Amino acid sequence: MINKNFVSSLEASIQQLKDDKVYKQLNYLESPQSAHVKMEGRGDVLILSSNNYLGLCDEPEVVDAGIAGLRKFGAGTGSVRFICGTFTVHRDLERALAALVGTEASLSYVSAWNANEGLTASIAQEGDFVISDALNHASIIDSMRLAKAITKCTTGVYAHSDMDDLRTKLRGAKSARRRIIWTDGVFSMEGSIAKLPEILDIAREHDAIVVMDDSHATGVLGKTGRGTAEHFGVLGEVDIITSTLGKALGGAAGGFVAGPAALCDTLTQRSRPQLFSNALPPTVASSALASVNFLTSHPDRVTLLRENAKYFRGAIQEAGFKPLAGETPIVPIIVGETSAAIRMSDMLLAQGVFVTGFGFPVVPQGEARVRCQISASHSRDDLDRAVAAITSVGRQLRIIS
Repeated sequence: MINKNFVSSLEASIQQLKDDKVYKQLNYLESPQSAHVKMEGRGDVLILSSNNYLGLCDEPEVVDAGIAGLRKFGAGTGSVRFICGTFTVHRDLERALAALVGTEASLSYVSAWNANEGLTASIAQEGDFVISDALNHASIIDSMRLAKAITKCTTGVYAHSDMDDLRTKLRGAKSARRRIIWTDGVFSMEGSIAKLPEILDIAREHDAIVVMDDSHATGVLGKTGRGTAEHFGVLGEVDIITSTLGKALGGAAGGFVAGPAALCDTLTQRSRPQLFSNALPPTVASSALASVNFLTSHPDRVTLLRENAKYFRGAIQEAGFKPLAGETPIVPIIVGETSAAIRMSDMLLAQGVFVTGFGFPVVPQGEARVRCQISASHSRDDLDRAVAAITSVGRQLRIIS
């Protein structure tokens, strides 16, 4: 018999989320992810909350490659990598990913979360020091917590993008056997870019290893979309790069770790998500490979994304909003209280524009926001429509005059 007390406690917790207006409602799509989607019960909706930065989710070449991979390799791997779950398309994809981000090798995972989760505990040991930017993604935080529990390494946090604080804490760990710096390339809630050249300089000063999660930068930053390292002209200088296949690179699923060949071999031997979870489905690997190839041959898509983001940011500022400063396709509009962000998101959806509102505790108290994410698939008409809707709702809520 089901434990009724357990179910009752869950129901009470869910009700509290609803009372606090932080309950996450699922919206069901009836069409491919794109600039416009068909949303169940709402019809055509303009999407400004997707990670589909390059518009490759429904790109015919990418979709066709996935279908071809499904027919050639079947629906799944039926095994972990080291037994009989490694297909030739995995090797092809990993070579392409390494070339894209400027490393010797790469290793694919079923998700970027798994890639991050398994990494720290695979390279850290007792006596090591691992430090994270305060605003790093939850997968990095959990990776460090797991590594601390498994390996007894010590961990620390430095204030967001505060290079003096990073230096100070690394000095305090000078006796550590190994020092590891974790940073996002692009911080997803802020849209800001890590101070990568400074981080690399500090790492050299303290003989530290730099690990960068480039999930919101792969396919986005740099002249040809090769990420934060290309953006700053330091390709090949980051020790380890992790990223996702679920955002700019087709948006299906999957992630990867890229770095020296010896690192990827080590992860094949030690990384628990590699050892105890099935490999990336071949159909997803096939569509991801097609996405990398498309990006390589169509750098103009990255240029269009950059132009769209610049246009939208300028139009929002002209309307009277004050988005957080930045040059990425993530444009957070600060509205103040959580209730205002949720209300604004609901009112925009009623007008057929989907923008997600975020409040405390996801972001600091008083800094609730609607986070707009721009895509290369947006037309100027799409962006103008979104700005008009956001402006109208902003005035109704007295966020702008």
